[in-house]
Amino acid sequence: MKFGISYFATHMGANPDELAVDIERLGFESFFVSEHSHIPVDTDFPLADEVPMPYRSMYDPFLSLAAAAAVTKRIKLGTAICIIPQHDPINLAKAISTLDQISNGRTILGIGAGWNPPEMENHRVAFADRFRMTRERIESMKELWTKEEAEYAGKLVNISRSWQWPKPVQQPYPPILVAGSGANIIKRCVDLGDGWMPVFAIQWHESLRNKQTPLDDLPEMAAELRRRAEEAGKPKPTITAMGLPPTPEYMDLLEEHDVDRLMLGLPPEGRELAFETLESHAQAVSAYT
Repeated sequence: MKFGISYFATHMGANPDELAVDIERLGFESFFVSEHSHIPVDTDFPLADEVPMPYRSMYDPFLSLAAAAAVTKRIKLGTAICIIPQHDPINLAKAISTLDQISNGRTILGIGAGWNPPEMENHRVAFADRFRMTRERIESMKELWTKEEAEYAGKLVNISRSWQWPKPVQQPYPPILVAGSGANIIKRCVDLGDGWMPVFAIQWHESLRNKQTPLDDLPEMAAELRRRAEEAGKPKPTITAMGLPPTPEYMDLLEEHDVDRLMLGLPPEGRELAFETLESHAQAVSAYT
């Protein structure tokens, strides 16, 4: 099992480039950053005024990863997650393929459909359409990444016959990991992606717990994911777990169910605390491996 670092990059913590240097030095496999473009003040979402400051303050994920790419050579660079409905697919396809070029093929695209209705609506996306929008935008980006002359006709996304370069270094495109939980997540993973990115931790408030996967469900869902992928004639999908501490108990459980990667979080507020936690994670991983 590989070990990576996930981070809410903000002005209140360490810069992504300086963190990335230590992440690579300490032997971690990957560095993932999160995304929220903004958090609307007026919302019907439960206890929206208690949304932690890091959610309101995140750096742009692709600029953060580009900075990390410039100072590293080995670590994978990913999003955890990119909220696909908030992006124009033509611009997003170019940003991802550009990052894959400048990092020499180290990009991983973790994706989600979003959970905050007003945030989505500010991007002119109806919340009810977010899953269809995610599917069509991913499908259209795959066309742009793989075709010399790409076009796409969907219900919500339409791209006329077009040229777009650069193409990604990784062929046919960077790995796509689908984040989420619920009854349809396994189908979405197999249809759209190359792997699943479940979040197992208890989030900051009770109202967000339904956005996560109960750890007890891992064995059954992992088996179903791999069975469905095999039936669809697709390669074995990966599983990237998030939200668990690096204790032997959890790491043994993930290894038992063939989880490919565990992402370890860093506190988003406090530069020195981020580096101290990173060192602590490295010691825990070293002791386990």
